[in-house]
This record gives sequence, C-alpha cells and structure tokens, in this order.
Amino acid sequence: MGDQFQGRVPVNKIIPFSAVDGPGNRTAVFVQGCNFNCRYCHNPETRSLCRSCGECVEKCPKQALYIENGKVLFHPELCCGCDTCIKTCRFDASPRIRYMNAQEVYQEICRQVPFIRGITVSGGECTLYPEFLQELFTLCKRDGLGTLADSNGTLDFSKYPKLLAQMDGVMLDIKAWSEKDHLAVTDQPNDLVIRNMKYLAEQGKLYEVRTVVVPGLFDCEETVCQVAALAARYLEKGDIRYKIIKYRPMGVRSEYAHYQVPDRELMEHLAKRARECGMKTVLVV
Repeated sequence: MGDQFQGRVPVNKIIPFSAVDGPGNRTAVFVQGCNFNCRYCHNPETRSLCRSCGECVEKCPKQALYIENGKVLFHPELCCGCDTCIKTCRFDASPRIRYMNAQEVYQEICRQVPFIRGITVSGGECTLYPEFLQELFTLCKRDGLGTLADSNGTLDFSKYPKLLAQMDGVMLDIKAWSEKDHLAVTDQPNDLVIRNMKYLAEQGKLYEVRTVVVPGLFDCEETVCQVAALAARYLEKGDIRYKIIKYRPMGVRSEYAHYQVPDRELMEHLAKRARECGMKTVLVV
C-alpha cells in the first residue's frame, strides 16, 4: 500500500480538533489501509483500499460518489456523513478518501494553527506511508507543532532515523503479548512490535502504550503485566503512559461483535497489576 499518485496517500479523514489523540488540542489525520486484521477493530472501514466495485455509488443519497475511468471517486462537499457507503461495502473499505500529499494535508492543518498543540497521524496504519509521515512531520515541526504517530508497531523504526527525528513519539498498540495470542487477535506475529517497543523506549520516543482488553480473546492479564514490566524498565528515559482500553462493540464487524465487554472490576484489577509491575501513569478508558 505505498504511494499511488505522485507521493499522495489515501486519507480517510482529518479531524480538526481532537482531545483524545494525544496531549492537548490536536488535529488528527487518519489514513486508509492496515496490515492487521484485529478482531475487535472499531473502524474496520479503514482496513482496505476501495476496489471500485461501484456497489456504493448508486446507494449514495447525495450522489457524493461517482465512477470515472473505472474508479469510484468522492465529492466531499456533497457528503452528508450518513455512512451508507460504508455499510454497503463488503470489503472493509471506504470510498470516502482523498489522495493527498504531505503539503496538501499540512495546508488543512494550518487552518487550526494557533488553536492546536500538535498533530497525531493514525489510521488504518499510518506507518504504511513512512515517507509521507516524515515530510508531514517536518512541515509541522517548522510551525512549532507537536508530532505523534498512532501505530501498531510494524514499521522497523530503527531503519527510519530521519522520520524518528521529526517525531515526538509513538502511541504504540500492544494487541497481545504472546505470539499465539497476537496471531489470534490480528493474524500477524508480534516480534517486531515488541522490538519496536524496546527501541522506541530507549530513544525516548515511546509516548504511550495501549492494550484493548477483550476477555476470552487473549490472555489480558499476562499481556498487561508483561507490557507494564517492560515499559517500566525505561521510565528513566521519560514518562511512558499505559492506556488500558475497555473493549466496546460499537463499529465492530458483526462476526466479531460477540466478545464480552469487560466490567469495571476487571479493568481496575488490570490497572492495579500494571502499577504493581512498575508503571507510574496508568489510564483506564
């Protein structure tokens, strides 16, 4: 899923003001495409690129979608946000994307300056487009904006020092600790994810680690304890937050919406275990 149109990447949406995607008021940029198949994914429509099958075009009530040269294209100014196209799609994709380069995204971010503290790029999986990230973060740094990436940890950050130099930190998802559990959750191994966690922490670039708690899907307590113990070893490099997230079925694909929602008692127990393992800043959300 590399650059397709002269350095442009598929952008799903840009949220001008967000208080939940890092410290302070931020602009959040969501790219399209992901290399994980998380069973509990809350925005599965960002996983794949549109195949231009056209099934959604005739169902759009505002005619915001159209076909040109065999491709489904999008008129954002006509869209009413009803999500009919997403509900129609059978391929975990969205036709409501714009192919944008770093300069074009930056121009939209500039509309919020000076009312934002920084930006966070998420997805999908934003590190599928490392050159785009590096250029966008460089532009933002020149404006004094903070830069964070929300990532599943599948880019070998040690091979991208120029990107890391322009990045304040990574909000790193640790889906499960053991490889067996990680495969059950994502269909992918996690050896690189754990290596990235260590590397980013050593570089002082690990802003936050995150785990979504899904009882019965994987060993949640083992994951929380192992992640907390590992992160705690690097706290002298700077504070690392551990965000323990409650699974919620909203937006999850119907075949995976049956998982148990963890109760408050379990979430508080896991937070306590994380603190016992050495973490100082633990958030339950």
